Amino acid sequence: MLTARPTTNDCPPYPWRYVELVPEGDLLDIYERQRKETKALLSGLTDEQADYRYAEGKWSIRQIAGHFIDNERVFMYRLLRIARNDPNGLVAYDERIFAEHAPHVRLSMEAILAEYDAVRDASLALLRHLPPEAWHRAGAFADGRLTALAAACISIGHEIHHIKIINERYLGR
Repeated sequence: MLTARPTTNDCPPYPWRYVELVPEGDLLDIYERQRKETKALLSGLTDEQADYRYAEGKWSIRQIAGHFIDNERVFMYRLLRIARNDPNGLVAYDERIFAEHAPHVRLSMEAILAEYDAVRDASLALLRHLPPEAWHRAGAFADGRLTALAAACISIGHEIHHIKIINERYLGR
């Protein structure tokens, strides 16, 4: 059971806003529950809803789903490097470039959800097998430090953030 949460010393200021969204409880249970909730929300969308953009220049729901899939991959890669004690600094990525070159806008929601499941399965396999000491290792990131625990929480919180946007701005809930 992993109920620990990072402190502000475990994460640079910008991604801390995602850490703060993570509810109390076991992180692995939260990852599983989040998967069920996200899939329930996204699998019920029509093609028209999945393609909807609430304003000019905003991503569609398909693209948002692709974005949080890509983000989970990036943060699990960072977490892996931290957990394995890689001394090299962690680099940023530009989510706009990723979205521009990602196939998600052309994929069915079924295909996107299959990719989501595959990524979440890989993330959970990594997280379940981390030794206890690896959670508190840190790497250099964004003019600060990032622990493996904070990286896991950022991934969860980032998806929470985007699901809230989907519900409020795209689906009017």
